[in-house]
Amino acid sequence: MTLPTRALGPFTVSAIGLGGMNLSHAYGSPPSAADGGRLLNQALDLGYTLLDTAALYGAGENERLIGRAVMYRRAEFTLASKCVLDMIDGKRGLDGSPAAIARTLDGALERLGTDHIDLYYMHRLDRQVPVEDSIGALVRAKEAGKIGAIGLSEMSATTIRRAHAVHPIAAVQSEYSPAVRNPEVAVLDACAELGIALVAFSPVARGLLAGAIRDDAYAEGDIRRAMPRFVAPLLTHNVAIVAEFDAIAVQAGLTPAQLALGWVLAQRPFIIPIPGTANPAHLIENLAAAERPLAPDLVAAVDRLLPPGALKGARYTASMQAQIDTELLPDEELA
Repeated sequence: MTLPTRALGPFTVSAIGLGGMNLSHAYGSPPSAADGGRLLNQALDLGYTLLDTAALYGAGENERLIGRAVMYRRAEFTLASKCVLDMIDGKRGLDGSPAAIARTLDGALERLGTDHIDLYYMHRLDRQVPVEDSIGALVRAKEAGKIGAIGLSEMSATTIRRAHAVHPIAAVQSEYSPAVRNPEVAVLDACAELGIALVAFSPVARGLLAGAIRDDAYAEGDIRRAMPRFVAPLLTHNVAIVAEFDAIAVQAGLTPAQLALGWVLAQRPFIIPIPGTANPAHLIENLAAAERPLAPDLVAAVDRLLPPGALKGARYTASMQAQIDTELLPDEELA
């Protein structure tokens, strides 16, 4: 299938990519490796040409899964992964030092079974290391042929400009959906000015805008159990708003996920959402959003229902928020 495309640095990719995290951790028990492999191959068959992973996902298992399942189809997709966040001594750790970046990258190449990653992101900002030093390590990796382009994730406009002054940044990854509007504070304008793609992760708000959440009866190990906006009593308020969102989608002949993805795509021409899923049917459902642009009145209806800050509760736990550099919304709630 030939899908609409968008520019991602030097690459041209499907207007909707696939985030890999769901296949290895975060939302309860992940699918088996066999099922995950089948889903990745189905995604390529359908026309997805951007696969996004990270060293952190499943403590390296997501990179291994991609390596085993689809690396034989390497010419069919743009591969993105991330460093700085990694497993350190068996625990999630943050280390933006050049030495740590080099170690994580070499480990990623081994796990993926390749000698080159197309787009390599700093997953988070390590405030103990000047971003210029971290970018310098990625520049050296690019010069060595190990990576093709450099990206940042959850970084502020100020940090983006500092990094871009060292080496052109191809992409900035941030959480962005009708329910999470932080990039609108400054990041979107910085990306537009500097010619950087915005890769929107969690574009269906971790399932909230995909008809997947009605209460907080999450499975063991689901990260939403600790996120204030995803648990009662705040979730009760949020689900009431989502019911209205769902009604807008039904009236438009869309699924809630398609409405959310269509809204994201309508914001700027350089935005590429990367919804994750472990459900093969959702792969097909999500792609339809790229093929059917939202009418302006539908985008406006979503904006009226979900202005910035409409949901109650912090989007991250306090420890996770401490690693976020992206600007806060005015009066944004923190855990």
